[in-house]
Parts: sequence; C-alpha cells; structure tokens
Amino acid sequence: MRPPMDPRSELRIIGLRGIPEVRSRDDLAQLILTAAEEQGLAFEPGDILVVTQKIVSKAEGRVADLEEVAPSPFAREYARVWQRDARLVELVLREARRIVRMDRGIIITETRHGFVCANAGIDRSNVPGNTIVSLLPDDPDASAERIRSAIVTASGSEIGVVISDTFGRPWREGTTDVAIGIAGLEPLHSYVGVEDPHGYELRASVSAVADELCSAAELVLGKVSGIPVALIRGFAFTPAVATAASLVRGPATDMFR
Repeated sequence: MRPPMDPRSELRIIGLRGIPEVRSRDDLAQLILTAAEEQGLAFEPGDILVVTQKIVSKAEGRVADLEEVAPSPFAREYARVWQRDARLVELVLREARRIVRMDRGIIITETRHGFVCANAGIDRSNVPGNTIVSLLPDDPDASAERIRSAIVTASGSEIGVVISDTFGRPWREGTTDVAIGIAGLEPLHSYVGVEDPHGYELRASVSAVADELCSAAELVLGKVSGIPVALIRGFAFTPAVATAASLVRGPATDMFR
C-alpha cells in the first residue's frame, strides 16, 4: 500500500525580486542565485523553484518576430473572418502538432510536447517589442534540469524545479498555472490504496502536485508584477527523475479526444 504524502500545515511561497529583463543566452540559474542572495535567501534541501515559461523562452531564444512570418492563404482567410492577426495564426499553425478546435477566432492546439492549450502556447504578453511573441521552450524538462543542476552545484542543496505556464480550462472560467517542465520531483502523487479517516480505500485519487505548486506560486508571481520566479519552501515532495509528459492524459483514457 502506498503511504500517504506527508502533509505540512504551512508552506512558504517567496517571489524572487530583482530579476532583470531576460534576454537571449542569459544564464537563468545565475540570475536566480543572484536574486535570492540579494533577498537574503539561501537555498535549502527540499526547496522548489517555480520558473515561468516566459523567461525560459527568452533565455533560450524561443521568440519570434511576426514581421518575419509570411501567412498562408488559409491563415489569411481565417484571420480575415475572425479579425485576427494572420501572422500569429500562421505561427500557431506551424507550432501545433494537431489542431483540436478552431472556432470563433480561438485556436486550441496540441503542441509537439503533447500539451493541449490555446494558440500552441504562443504569447504576446510580457515580451518587449510590438511584434515579438514568445514560443514554448523546445524541451521544458531539459530547461528545468539545467536550472536545477546549476543551482544544486552552486548551493549544495538538492532542490526541485518546475517550469510553469498559464493555461485555460474547459468548463471553467479563468486561467491557472500548470507545469510544462519538471526536474527533480515526482509530479503526481497517488493515493490509490490509502484509507481515508473513515476506513474507505481510495481507488482513483491522484494529485497533480506539480500543477498545484504552479498554481500556488502564481498567487505570488501574478501577471504584471515583474516577478518571474518563486521559491516554495516546506512542501514534502518525492525526489524523482520525471517529466511533465506524465501529467498529460494519454489517448487511451482521454474521453474527449
């Protein structure tokens, strides 16, 4: 029987201030280490860093200039009907592995990573330049591991790193942050086989703890605060070599595919 996750009565979520506008080839781990030091924070074993996708994409050069995108006739027609930017429509189509739905000017796609989201994860917000957009990192798990390894080496503390992004949700208003890259921690925790306080054996409860960590961190990060990294302290995660792919429901159990 799987033991229950060790609950904690208190978590700390600390936004790391002072990280400058990130540019291509910037050393994210060093920027994070410097920001933590200037804030009087030393990394401790068991800490978790939640790093927003936007700064990862900027550092890795995963941005595009719409001025350099030549839209196809299909993209032009779709954009004309729904009053959208044809260049952005074209870029979304290029970045998508599969189109899930195109309706009312909204494009829901499956990315090459397997994530189902709006516009293939392409975003115009928090990117300098009127025609510059950010794309998802090529390999968010590898991005998370590079940051984790550098900080573990510099600090001597084993930590976990999660790359977060903002997704909409079917049947629910509003957005929430979820994990698209993971390093050093198990992203799911199964309660299957554990008995509740009344003796009922749980049969299907699996918590997406990596997504929950991202959602909790977003309460500190916000959307326009200029704080792109949060440190979470006090969460008893399970160390693991894992990927964000384990959070994606497979076709065999996807009732809406």
